Amino acid sequence: MTPATAQFFATHGYVRFPGFYAVKYLAPLRQALKEEWKRLSGVPGLSRSLRTMPAFQQIAKLSSLTQCPGLHQALVTPALLGEVAGLAGRRPAVIQDARLLLSPPRQGDWTLQRLNWHVDVKGALPGSLPGIQAFVLIDDVAQRGGATLALAGSHRMGAAAADLRDALKQGGPDLAARLRDLHTTLVEMAGSAGDVFLMDMRVLHTPSINTTNQPRMMATVRFLFDNAPIG
Repeated sequence: MTPATAQFFATHGYVRFPGFYAVKYLAPLRQALKEEWKRLSGVPGLSRSLRTMPAFQQIAKLSSLTQCPGLHQALVTPALLGEVAGLAGRRPAVIQDARLLLSPPRQGDWTLQRLNWHVDVKGALPGSLPGIQAFVLIDDVAQRGGATLALAGSHRMGAAAADLRDALKQGGPDLAARLRDLHTTLVEMAGSAGDVFLMDMRVLHTPSINTTNQPRMMATVRFLFDNAPIG
């Protein structure tokens, strides 16, 4: 862990590690997911049911139905734990089970309107790091391919937090400009298989729409410090 990496994380609330896992290392997980989707495609009425759901309900449903034995053991490696501990200055008190983040292809047109912006911790003490969330790309995820979106620096907004939430609620074509005025930027966690994003759990983030012809394959793990309250 370099001082520059730690400072970037403290300032922006996230850091990206390209190629953290070897592509071949993740190959068994990708294959397991493809086999699971083949199995699920044979479930009567499931595909039709998914298509009738709102995009974010599709993500939750598909992720919960898909089984991937060994996911947690494959992702929570000593190397990942080392990076988390290096950013936080201490080891996590709790490591939650890894969860899949899966999106079907062709969910609709790209939009920043009506997204589900949220944080996963409630009542964190000012200045304290309650947890770090890892987002792992199991397969390549293209731009506008359903990757998680985050607002860099939103964990440090202070009094401007209300203005930020108002901007997100209103949306509109000038949203990107309003975010810049508030000194925060949109981060799309797209990239190549094996990339990892580590995010301060106070950062606002949301699922996004997968506009591509490929399903999104990601997973997430939460590392909690000092019994952080989860929302």
